[in-house]
Amino acid sequence: MENTKPKVGFYASVSLHDDFAAVSDANIYTPLPDDWWVGTSDIIGSTQAVAEGRYKTVNMVGAAVISAQINAHEGAVFPYIFGGDGAGFAVPPEWKDRSEHALAAVRSWARKEFDMGLRVGMVRVSDIRAAGLDVTVARFQASAGVDYAMFSGGGLRWAEAKMKAGDQSVPEAALDIQPDLTGLSCRWSHMPSRYGVILSVVILPFDDVPGPAFSKLARSVVTLADELLGSGHPAEGAGPGVRWPPVGASLEAHAQRKDRSLGSARRKALFESLVAWLLIKTGLKVGGFDARRYRRLVGNNADFRKFEDGLKMTLDCDASTEKSLRALLEKGAADGIIRFGLHAQSEAMMTCIVPSIFTDDHVHFVDGAAGGYTIAAQAIKIGSSSLN
Repeated sequence: MENTKPKVGFYASVSLHDDFAAVSDANIYTPLPDDWWVGTSDIIGSTQAVAEGRYKTVNMVGAAVISAQINAHEGAVFPYIFGGDGAGFAVPPEWKDRSEHALAAVRSWARKEFDMGLRVGMVRVSDIRAAGLDVTVARFQASAGVDYAMFSGGGLRWAEAKMKAGDQSVPEAALDIQPDLTGLSCRWSHMPSRYGVILSVVILPFDDVPGPAFSKLARSVVTLADELLGSGHPAEGAGPGVRWPPVGASLEAHAQRKDRSLGSARRKALFESLVAWLLIKTGLKVGGFDARRYRRLVGNNADFRKFEDGLKMTLDCDASTEKSLRALLEKGAADGIIRFGLHAQSEAMMTCIVPSIFTDDHVHFVDGAAGGYTIAAQAIKIGSSSLN
């Protein structure tokens, strides 16, 4: 296959912002080119999977969509976003075929490995604009080594809705086609709340609300969350917890086994995680790898808050801030600006994509450990402001 990996391209030229409050302003977003393609995914029955205690599996499948795209495009930069029970991304037209192949492979992998149905779809940006919506992007620099895409314009939600309706669907690949999920893992322990509750927050503007009105309210929410220690980051400070054996070893084995047996892949994951656990506990450095520094970077690199045609956050929240946040959101809803859902749980969790432990560009997706974004979004659908 011809290598189309760009050294400089549209997305690489989008400005970086290191102030999260700044990306609440729709004016800093850049429209995607008309000929780009938007990919979306969604796990069928994710709410039932939460009820069955399988939310870590849901997160793993959602992150697998992004992992497969990163590997398909050989690490070239492109905008993507993790949503808990799904993911979204955008690619230039010359990447479209391999993006579809990767989506199709993940779809068949999810069914084969976990008996989970996965909807996937792709739609051209020009078709989204023809429907009266847009797809615009900004880049938030979470740390020196990692930045995350933020999406605005309503186009990503529109594309997801069309996918769920059966339009623009990408069919499953043959069951013997394996996605490349190199680097996908979930070895970190769940992160218990230190201050009261892990609060999953999903805030969406009403369709006819002017952008500045939503931006103003979103900035107020972010400002309130910034009063929490570490802005509410569940892995603030030294990084996430680590225990051995990790609860996600079996899930990682499903992602990394390829032609090996599941047992063999699980033993490999357990061995590698044992070595990492020992290095973190002892502080020893091997071959230039500093496990304690890596653990701190994991926290710095994590995406505990994002804009995805709305605002999503996973916050370690105290009772006073939770009360103030609910009051602010309820007023915004009463004023006809937003719809929102909140879901309280005791722990957060993390799913990771680590191309190499020797570089600082590893990414980490944070969600609540007991339903997280999925249940918070479900609360919006049923017209409730809270579902616990």
